[in-house]
Amino acid sequence: MTNANHRSSISLYSAPDCPQSHKVRLVLAEKGVDVDIHQIVDNWPEKIASLTPYGEAPVLVEQDTVLFNSNIIMEYLEDRFPHPTLMPAEPLQKAQMKLMLYRIDRDWYSLWPDLVSSRHARASKARKQLLEDLIVLSPVFEQQPFFMSDEFSLIDCTLAPLLWRLPSLKVKLPAKAKAIEDYANRLFARDSFINSLSESEKQFR
Repeated sequence: MTNANHRSSISLYSAPDCPQSHKVRLVLAEKGVDVDIHQIVDNWPEKIASLTPYGEAPVLVEQDTVLFNSNIIMEYLEDRFPHPTLMPAEPLQKAQMKLMLYRIDRDWYSLWPDLVSSRHARASKARKQLLEDLIVLSPVFEQQPFFMSDEFSLIDCTLAPLLWRLPSLKVKLPAKAKAIEDYANRLFARDSFINSLSESEKQFR
C-alpha cells in the first residue's frame, strides 16, 4: 500500500476516519496491493465527484473502472487479487459469508450516524444496542481464532474497524465479553491492520 505521491494503477479515495473506508484499506493491506491512497477530508476532487452518484467514501478507481460501496469494492478486490484468499470458493459458504457481511452492515454499520451524533439520546441508544448485540454474540468469538473461521476473512476485515473504534465511541466491553476483546486484539496485532490505519485512526486508542 502506498501514499498518493506514488503513481499506481489503482487509487482509493478514502475518508481518514470512515469505518467503511477502513474496511477497504484493510483488505488492500492484507493482499499487499500497490495502491495510491487519497484521503478526502473536506471536498472531493471534481473529477471523482462527477463519477460517483452519492459522494461518499470509499471510491476505488482502476483505469476506466470506478467502484463505490465498501462491500462491492472488497468483493472486487477478492476476485482481482485472489491471494491470500479472504472468501471461500464453495458457493454456499460464499453466500453465507455475503449474508453475514450484509447483516453486519445492516445491524451495526447502519448505527454509525447515530453513534457519532451530537444528540446525546440518539448516540446513547445506538451505543446500548451495539453493546448488547456484541455481548449476545460473545460466545461465538470463543470458538475459533477468527469470526466463525480458522482463517482471516472479509468478515474480520469488516469487524476490525468497528471494534477498533469502540473506545472512541465510549462503548466499553464488560468482562463477560472478554472473548471479543481477545479476538479484537488478534486482529489489531496483524501487520495489515497496523498498515491500514490512517493517522487520525491511530488516535482512537
